[in-house]
Amino acid sequence: MAVVESGDSGAVVQPTSSPTSQDSDDQKSRIELGDEEGLYSKIGSHPEGSDGGESYKREMRELQELFSKLNPMAAEFVPPSLSKQANAGSFFPGAGNVPLEVNAYGNDNGGFRRKKSFGQGKRRMNARTSMAQRDDVIRRTVYVSDLDQQVTEEQLAGLFVSCGQQVVDCRICGDPNSVLRFAFIEFTDEEGAMTALNLSGTMLGFYPVKVLPSKTAIAPVNPTFLPRTEDEREMCARTIYCTNIDKKVTQSDVKIFFESFCGEVLRLRLLGDYQHSTHIAFVEFVMAESAIAALNCSGVVLGSLPIRVSPSKTPVRPRSPRHPMH
Repeated sequence: MAVVESGDSGAVVQPTSSPTSQDSDDQKSRIELGDEEGLYSKIGSHPEGSDGGESYKREMRELQELFSKLNPMAAEFVPPSLSKQANAGSFFPGAGNVPLEVNAYGNDNGGFRRKKSFGQGKRRMNARTSMAQRDDVIRRTVYVSDLDQQVTEEQLAGLFVSCGQQVVDCRICGDPNSVLRFAFIEFTDEEGAMTALNLSGTMLGFYPVKVLPSKTAIAPVNPTFLPRTEDEREMCARTIYCTNIDKKVTQSDVKIFFESFCGEVLRLRLLGDYQHSTHIAFVEFVMAESAIAALNCSGVVLGSLPIRVSPSKTPVRPRSPRHPMH
């Protein structure tokens, strides 16, 4: 407000105070970023007023200018309560003390509930880890063919051990009554498998063996599933174990695939569940030679995935008939 005084010298307009500086200071105090009350009072103010809404428009322009000065790349604000948890080890190590995004949503009670995708991401991580481990085992494994009928697993492993290689596992496969016998040998490291390739052509028994890089790993075996009779051991020689089968592929598709490339299938068991992203199968052929030919199908795409084929150490036993419930 201004006071108008009358005098001999004429009318003098004299300000009673410094409204400009006071108003500006008051204005700054109300729009200061840290002053939540002033900020929220602006947001909650009603647009209608005696000045036709001009004050509201002015305040909105001030808010717009205020928000335009915010830095979207600034570090995330962490409340002190969460900072204490961070010091207790809730943040990931090696992140430069910068909190990483937590896989959770806040609720109205101040608590957190985990995203449903957390378990799925964990399963994907486990699948990738398992696949990487399997590939590492394959690189440490060699395929040996043209084995003499009389050669045992101990003798075959001894051939590579005598050359300075450390053998983890050795498995001879194929019909014991056929000359078409082969083996898989796993070493402790990839260098051992590479060195073993130099033994290709070495005489073992009456035949020179062939040593090649393997396309499959030696699958672990549950002892309870091992063949118990001579007939079951003969069945194993005609059976292959197939993994990484697309879930969209049916049992009929698997049978047609192997019969097209390898030979007649006698028995087939396709297995899978909701926890795994792929299926597995045990395929028993009529002839042992067909099972050997099926090993060359490892890496061939069936459906949308490359399958893995290895010799089976367990027979495909017929399902026991189910007794009706009374």
